[in-house]
Amino acid sequence: MNRELYASLVFELSAPGRKGYFLPDSGIPADGALDGIPSGLLREKDPQLPECDELTVVRHYNNMSTNNFGVDTGFYPLGSCTMKYNPKINEEIASHPAFSGLHPYTPACASQGALEAYWHLQKALCEIGGMAEFTLNPFAGAHGELTGLMVIRRYHESRGDTGRRKVIVPDSAHGTNPASAAVAGLEIVEVKSRPDGTVDVDDLRPLLDESVAAVMMTNPNTLGIFEKNIPEIARLVHEAGALMYYDGANLNPMLGVARPGDMGFDVMHINLHKTFSTPHGGGGPGSGPVGVRKGLEQFLPSPRVVSRQVNRDDIPVGEHERYALEYGPESLGSVSATLGNFAVQLRALSYILTLGAEGLMEAGPLATLNANYVKEKLKADYLLPIEGVCKHEFVFDGLRDKSTGVTTLNVAKRLLDHGYHAPTIYFPLLFHESLMIEPTETESRETLDKFVEVMRSIAREARETPEVVINAPLNPPVTHPDDTEAALHPILTYDELLNGKV
Repeated sequence: MNRELYASLVFELSAPGRKGYFLPDSGIPADGALDGIPSGLLREKDPQLPECDELTVVRHYNNMSTNNFGVDTGFYPLGSCTMKYNPKINEEIASHPAFSGLHPYTPACASQGALEAYWHLQKALCEIGGMAEFTLNPFAGAHGELTGLMVIRRYHESRGDTGRRKVIVPDSAHGTNPASAAVAGLEIVEVKSRPDGTVDVDDLRPLLDESVAAVMMTNPNTLGIFEKNIPEIARLVHEAGALMYYDGANLNPMLGVARPGDMGFDVMHINLHKTFSTPHGGGGPGSGPVGVRKGLEQFLPSPRVVSRQVNRDDIPVGEHERYALEYGPESLGSVSATLGNFAVQLRALSYILTLGAEGLMEAGPLATLNANYVKEKLKADYLLPIEGVCKHEFVFDGLRDKSTGVTTLNVAKRLLDHGYHAPTIYFPLLFHESLMIEPTETESRETLDKFVEVMRSIAREARETPEVVINAPLNPPVTHPDDTEAALHPILTYDELLNGKV
């Protein structure tokens, strides 16, 4: 690998006077091109743009693209993020001109096909989640959490129960849970976990009073363990007048096996991009649909897509649309400019229809099988703090041999040398050296066996030649950046006069 070539900025490949483009004469005299533009909007000097020939530009961006890592290029065992394969048929559906060329504000009468797809996805998610109604408006999982909590607030306010300002979250919860509650203007209360990783019901009981609005839980939880006491927890929460919120980040292993609504949850969100297969990462794209049990539908955000089951011969001219947008008087209002991330929704609907009920019911058990297979193969070298059967993911507490000085961060960086994306590290916070692995159902046994062998080889290196692991990674174009400096003082612009640093 030519490390310098792969790591160079396009500015560093620039040479004065080189061009890779030809622009036709605009017909506007150069001395009059800026007429009418306020002086405050004009540059004082020409922009510092790179000067490169076309071949250099093509090579640069192709080389840069090979530095990107994704599910299509390698195994991506990122825990709690369900980075599984994204079937290409989903991309074909989402990019179809009939969908991609549709303006977001096209009236309902001219977008019946799109609204029908939207409506069918709502109904499919209701069936999968055991909920009465769904909104697809939220743009991400955390956005869905915020929307769900706003629904819960609206519910309590509608009953005049305005004193409920607390949200209880487990100490193993995703960080977005307390963050979303805080953004919603609610107070966060933590409930402890038992040694087996599940919520401590005895610790929860005294926390439940008339000030609690909701309890937020993930099932299976962040440790990959199924919360078997959910029925008891739901009973206690409902008796206290609060609602149960389901964080759908870990819904993948539950597909076709168990439904949050049947467990006793009142409100839930789904990370559509995770469970229903959309390429994501780096901040997007995403979608966080929110579902509610019967009796809470009216509080969902507007607009909602509804189906009119009517005889076309019986309705007035101009009202022939079967699918319409509804704005309810009790709705919490709008949470997005339109109807959410439509392209992600189309991918999800394509995924659901392609797999069908039988295919979806295989996803959860296969994800669970893969996770337990890898866990059992590695627990001799990596410390497993909680024994037993996990679901889709599991957490090690670093290497079993703590005397080597090799940390979870070292292990994660050494994996990069072998062509694997690192798992989630140092989360959840219950363990000092957390290393969370989620194989997903779409990985073959051969892929898992190769990953296991690499993880074992790293553990062996840690015992025999720890400096190799500690100094990793050795192969990527950028090997040892100063993580703290990069976070505190990122270089976001380029200035040739300052050798590229600003």
